[in-house]
Amino acid sequence: MSDFNQVILMGNLTRTPKLSYTTNQTAVVEFGLGVNRKFKKQDESMGEEVLFVECQCFGKRAEVINKYFSKGNPIFVVGRLKLESWEHEDKKHSRIRVIVESFEFIGKKPED
Repeated sequence: MSDFNQVILMGNLTRTPKLSYTTNQTAVVEFGLGVNRKFKKQDESMGEEVLFVECQCFGKRAEVINKYFSKGNPIFVVGRLKLESWEHEDKKHSRIRVIVESFEFIGKKPED
């Protein structure tokens, strides 16, 4: 059986993208994405969940995200999940991050 790792999300940036470059000058942008889910509870009242997702994108797409997006802007992303693990002060930490492979602008046209 083949493996499949693809994520499709639409939400709003939780902070302004942060652009940096690798040692070989590849652009890397990191940003947070907030994804809301509204649902009806058993008692018929409305509930809401918010999921916060860390995202990373590389290359020309990273530079475009950095140029045209800021905190609060909506975005549609397609990517894959990546598990990151590290140790800090003798404690093990991990997180799952979305590596953005493509994205779409949502809403009004961005200004230059």
